[in-house]
Amino acid sequence: MLNNKTPSLSKRGAIWGLYILLLYTSPFSCFANFSQAKELLYKIKEGLPRGTFIGAIGVDLNLDFTVDPPFLFNLPQKKVSEQYVNLNNTTGELYTSATEIDRETLCPDTSEGQGCFLSLDVFVLPQQYFQLVKVKISIEDVNDNRPRFPVEEICVSVPENAPINARYAVEQSAFDPDLGLHGVQTYWLVNDFGMFTLDVEENEGGELTPFLIVIEALDRESQAEYITDIIAEDGGTPPLLGTATLKIVITDVNDNCPQFTESQINVTLYGNTTKGAHLARLHAFDPDLGSNAQINYAYSERVPRDTRSLFHLDKITGVIKLAGKIDTGTTKFYKLTVLANGPGCIPAVATVAVHIIKVVTGPPAVIPRYIAAEKDGVVTIKESEPPFSPIAFFTIKNTDINQRVDCHLEGSGPFRLGPYKLFKNEYLLETTEPLDYEKIQEYELIVVATNTRGLVIKTFLKVQVLDENDNAPVFQQSLVEVSVEENNTPNTFLAQLQATDQDSESRGEVLYLLGGDAPGIFFVDRVTGVLTVTTSLDREEKETYRFIVRAVDQGTPRRESIATVVVTVQDHNDNSPRFINKDFTFFVPENFPGYGEIGVLSVTDADAGENGWVALSIINGSDIFMIDTGRGALRAKTSLDREQQGTYQLWIEAVDGGEPALSCVTMVTVLLLDVNDNPPIVLFPQSNQSYMLVLPSTLPGTSITEVYAVDKDTGMNAVIAYSIIKRKGGEPGSFAIDPETGNITLKRELSNRGLYSLLVKVSDHGQPEPLHSTVMVNFFVNETVSNESYIQSLLTREADIEVEERPWYIGQLTERHERYELFPCQPVLIGLSVICLGLFFLVITLTSYMCCKRLKRRDRKKRLEVEVPLKMKCESMQIVDRKLRQISNM
Repeated sequence: MLNNKTPSLSKRGAIWGLYILLLYTSPFSCFANFSQAKELLYKIKEGLPRGTFIGAIGVDLNLDFTVDPPFLFNLPQKKVSEQYVNLNNTTGELYTSATEIDRETLCPDTSEGQGCFLSLDVFVLPQQYFQLVKVKISIEDVNDNRPRFPVEEICVSVPENAPINARYAVEQSAFDPDLGLHGVQTYWLVNDFGMFTLDVEENEGGELTPFLIVIEALDRESQAEYITDIIAEDGGTPPLLGTATLKIVITDVNDNCPQFTESQINVTLYGNTTKGAHLARLHAFDPDLGSNAQINYAYSERVPRDTRSLFHLDKITGVIKLAGKIDTGTTKFYKLTVLANGPGCIPAVATVAVHIIKVVTGPPAVIPRYIAAEKDGVVTIKESEPPFSPIAFFTIKNTDINQRVDCHLEGSGPFRLGPYKLFKNEYLLETTEPLDYEKIQEYELIVVATNTRGLVIKTFLKVQVLDENDNAPVFQQSLVEVSVEENNTPNTFLAQLQATDQDSESRGEVLYLLGGDAPGIFFVDRVTGVLTVTTSLDREEKETYRFIVRAVDQGTPRRESIATVVVTVQDHNDNSPRFINKDFTFFVPENFPGYGEIGVLSVTDADAGENGWVALSIINGSDIFMIDTGRGALRAKTSLDREQQGTYQLWIEAVDGGEPALSCVTMVTVLLLDVNDNPPIVLFPQSNQSYMLVLPSTLPGTSITEVYAVDKDTGMNAVIAYSIIKRKGGEPGSFAIDPETGNITLKRELSNRGLYSLLVKVSDHGQPEPLHSTVMVNFFVNETVSNESYIQSLLTREADIEVEERPWYIGQLTERHERYELFPCQPVLIGLSVICLGLFFLVITLTSYMCCKRLKRRDRKKRLEVEVPLKMKCESMQIVDRKLRQISNM
């Protein structure tokens, strides 16, 4: 049997071995590779919208999406997935769902050091790829929650005798679900009333607690409570704020004693008044609160014991009632002395005089039933109540059938008492007009009931009007005009705005605020209304500021009014006059008529009024020139001659009208332009009677002499031309003159002897009409001068001189052509002369702007203008000397 079983066992072992081999070689072996769980971590911020991409699981696991069958991704936790995330089953991508993720809701107990995670299990399928992926999504906090106080109104009690710098914790601190900087970082008060400040302390757990600090002395009787808003601010960007009402209650300290509102009360009492009838009510007031304001009423020891028994005094309310039956036969008057006792105080004293009237029958009884709020006979009604608001019903009782009772109202005020419809002995007390707390706060009324027998009963009633915020603050001036001098010091006082509010308590407290149109350089104190300017003002920059100031009360709802502030900046002489140019240059033709306008000097001054008035004056040269102070027109008192002086330099001063005056100076250069007012002056020959000996053997082309002339003018007015206009003696055309140099040359041989006379015209090129002079040039053609008297007789003899028909320049052109043939370099010399002449004019123009340098050379220039000849050759002086020697030889 053993041998039979052995083959079967070996066969079974072979099957198991094959199974194991297939297990490790088949696709199921992939299961071994992914059987271990993997973890993925993603980070997102809370509050993201639906469809925001979180992460790709397949990509992050480095899966090969080309395999077949493809991967599938599944979330087993259906509720979680449906609530916060959506999973793409084919790609493995996670997205936010429609439900917004709120970190504070998801992790309500997470502290700052801990994170908030959303954990998911993701299955990777099918079976051959299976693996479990642990996905953690870290939810990061954002500043999406405002700080919130646990209560809407926080009450803090502070004793009125609290010392300055006393600290009181505000226990109901704000809570912010956000973490770190997104949590509460600081606290502050909207209005500290100038009495408090706020400090913040941090405990060991990092919680912030605000502390209220007293910075001024308190008085509960002046103000019993302060209501403002406390703000909690977190550290987000931008920060979020939480608000709660902070009510600061000033607790009482016994620092006041009772005082009666009325120290003398008269009461009329009828003899048949029933027991328990109300006679009077004493009222004492202590400004303190609680036990400090507790008042006990008691009779003085002066009041007899039996009187105390007859008139009962309530020690708490001060109400005096009839406690027994009055004996009208013995006593007609009682004097009751009542004391008001307060803790630790001297009692206040009041006297009640009770007058007893004997009656046959009892008076009517008046029973009040109050509709408005009433306490101890005092009715309170709001001033906002409309007219005909009911106050109380009064029912008349204790009347006989045959008696008629008249009921009427005594006292002033908008009230009336009348029968109520058809009911007998029923009367309604109501208002007739709206009440105004600001006019009258309290009314005292008496309801008087009188029967036909003359019996009278009076019921006293006090009506107090409750204030409401029905008045807006009113400025004393709706337009506030302020003047301030420019260049003021910073924080200069401008004005104190004053507005009043007729309402009481906080409803009448006024705060001052600048309007939205007010420039940032102005500041108003919220409490005092003092308006200041924080910087220095400049009138030249802006002269008038106009803006709105608001006055706001502290009532509910708040009321406000506005006033307009106009700030005018007054001028200060802080700007000197300024000429529009640094200096001025005027070109004027000579011989310009006296008092003619040479030019206008424009000057400005940025100041206003007298500070901006400018007066002009001439510092030098006032004997020749004058200037209009108003227009700034410069004039010469007389006609000016360029030949005497060609340039004037003046210093003009501008002075404003300020105190002290400011000034500035400018330089004015007056350049005289030449006018052709001087004819040429012939210097050689010096006389028409002079002559020159010319030898008959003189060769043609020889330079005989030269006519030399100068012109005091300049430019073209001084350019001289020479021409022969008349001849006498000899052969025509024997002599020719150079039109530019005045050089006279022999043109042909001299065959005749005797006297040759040439009338030479010396003309300038001036415009519009050239000026000229003439000179007679005499030549005596002979070998010697044998008879001087004969020659002089010829010179003085009057004879006709032949005048050439053609113009002088035609002959000169022919002569010039011949001269060019003799002197081929002459065109070059003429070109150089023209260039020199152009350079000369250029120098004249440039030197007109260099006035200061020309002052030293003025005399030299005058001398050169007279002495230098037009041809401007350096040897001109030598020529003059040579001519003078020729004359002396002749």
